Amino acid sequence: MIVESNVPLQPYNSFGIVARAQHLARITSEADLAALHADPAWRDEPRFVLGGGSNIVLTGDVKPLVLKVEIKGRRLVEETPRAWIVEAGAGETWHDTVEWMVRSGYPGLENLALIPGTVGGAPVQNIGAYGVELQDRFDSLDAFDLETGRAFTLDAAQCAFGYRDSVFKHVRSGPNDFGLAGRAVITRVRFRLPKPWKPVVGYLDLERKMEETANFTPSAVDIFEWICAIRRAKLPDWRVLGNAGSFFKNPTVTPEQCADIIARDPKIVHYPMDDGSIKLAAGWLIDACGWKGKSVGNAGVYEKQALVLVNRGGSANPVTGGEVMTLAKAIQTSVYERFGIRLEPEPVVV
Repeated sequence: MIVESNVPLQPYNSFGIVARAQHLARITSEADLAALHADPAWRDEPRFVLGGGSNIVLTGDVKPLVLKVEIKGRRLVEETPRAWIVEAGAGETWHDTVEWMVRSGYPGLENLALIPGTVGGAPVQNIGAYGVELQDRFDSLDAFDLETGRAFTLDAAQCAFGYRDSVFKHVRSGPNDFGLAGRAVITRVRFRLPKPWKPVVGYLDLERKMEETANFTPSAVDIFEWICAIRRAKLPDWRVLGNAGSFFKNPTVTPEQCADIIARDPKIVHYPMDDGSIKLAAGWLIDACGWKGKSVGNAGVYEKQALVLVNRGGSANPVTGGEVMTLAKAIQTSVYERFGIRLEPEPVVV
C-alpha cells in the first residue's frame, strides 16, 4: 500500500481545475482499504473518496487523504428467469461498463450511456437519464466502513435512494442515523437487469430517433447508440471542454406553484411526476434568465445547454473552483429572483 504525496488532481477532475492532494492512496482492492485502516499513520486521518472526478468542484488543494478508487472487474453473477445480476468494480468507467453489458447481452442500462464517472459514483448520485434511474436497475453494493474497518453490503432500501440522492450524500447526525457521507467507500456494485427486457423510449429525443430511422422496435444496442448520439450533440466532451455535466438538479414544485409560473411563463418546460409534484427543467429556467453563453472569468454557461457550466480557459489557463461557484451563485440568484425557485447544485464542492 503506497501513499503518494503532492499529487496533481487536474487529470482527475472533469472540470480540469488545478489542485493538489497532499496525500493520495490508489485503492485497487478491498485489501488496500483494510491495510490503510490497520496502519496507525493513516487510520485516524480525514479522507476524501475520489472516483471519476466527474461530479466535483475543487476550490483548493485537498488536505484529507484522497482515496482514489480504482477497483476493476466485471462479471455476470447470476441469471434467473426474471433478471440478470451483473457486478462491476467501483473503479470501472461507467460508460464503458454500460456498453460492455449491452453488447454482452445484458440490457437495461442503455439509457444511461455516456454519463461520465465511475461505477462507484453512480449509486452515490443515483444517476438518471432518459426515463431510467440507477435505482430502477439496482440490486446491491459492497462497501467498506472507514470508521470500523469492516466490509458491508447494502440493498436498495438501505441506500435510501432519492432524486440524485442516497445515504452516501448524508452525514450521520446521531448514533441511530445511517448517514454514510465521508464514512464509506463503495467497492463493488451489482445491477438487477429485468427480464424480459423492455425498451424505455418515452422521451421526445428518442421518439425522434425512431421516426428518423423508421425503427419502432429498437434493440438495446440501438437505444445505446441513439443515446450516445443525442448526448454528444447536446453536451460537451469533458476531455475537450472541461465540465461536470448537469450542474443543477431539476427542481420540483407543487401543481399550484407550477400553474402560477405557467401563468407568467407559458413556455416553461415541466414534467408531471408519479407523486403528484411537477419537475421543472433547470436548463430552461437558466436559459430564460439569459445565462446561456455567458461567462464569469473562465467559467461559462455552455452555448448548447444552459444546465452545463464549462471551463473556458482550457488546460493552459484553467478555470478556478472559485470562478465556477461565483457563476453558479449568480445563476441561482437570477432564477430565484425571477421564478422564486432555489436551484440546488449537483456536484460536490470540495
